[in-house]
Amino acid sequence: MVIDLNADLGEGFGIWRLGDDMALLDLVTSANIACGFHAGDPLTIRRTCAAAVDRGVMIGAQVSYRDLAGFGRREMEVDPEELCAEVLYQLAAVDGIARAMGGRVSYVKPHGALYNRICRDPEQADAVVEAVADYDRDLPLLTLPGSAVHEIAAREGVATVTEAFADRAYTPAGTLLPRRSPGAVLHDPDAVAARAVRMATARTVTAVDGSQVQVDARSICVHGDTPDAVLLARAVRDGLIAAGVTLKAFT
Repeated sequence: MVIDLNADLGEGFGIWRLGDDMALLDLVTSANIACGFHAGDPLTIRRTCAAAVDRGVMIGAQVSYRDLAGFGRREMEVDPEELCAEVLYQLAAVDGIARAMGGRVSYVKPHGALYNRICRDPEQADAVVEAVADYDRDLPLLTLPGSAVHEIAAREGVATVTEAFADRAYTPAGTLLPRRSPGAVLHDPDAVAARAVRMATARTVTAVDGSQVQVDARSICVHGDTPDAVLLARAVRDGLIAAGVTLKAFT
């Protein structure tokens, strides 16, 4: 049993800090680094990339809608050509900084509203896939099982990797419960760790209605902006290792 553990990092902006990037980088195997559109700035990106390279953590570009005020969690209507260009811009920026630090971007993971949108919207999914293909067709996209982007990416020769969320509630359909819903984000370290172990070993998760949902995932995410994110990530890591799961990046 092999699983990747990823977290959203580099989400500070200017003098504002969000999460403990350095502590999380000691726990995860892949880092989804904000590209400046929902969070992050050049200095934060540089520092986070450098720290990831020092620790041997794989770097992913976490592209999003241009929505600093809403942290990229507000759904937006963006022309597909414009969205493609904006994803390409973000990807190129973070990869350039990562290479200057001795690493490189190894995958792409959309953030927030864009992540959820391309699970069901073929037009926006196509724009994101086109941007990745234009930049580097060998970069995989990290997304939910059953996402609309899988078929589109396969058609364009872009690989996809499936992930599950240890700290998020699921609907019976296998999608994430919207953040505005009560109980959408989980905070208990023991409960989150137990869910992660079940995801990695049994490939299932209990949905909000008590049903069992199949989650065939190669990576498990813990959000870096969640309160006590470091405690959650450490509990997940320790739980997975105790269950005999090998932690290894998917790239």
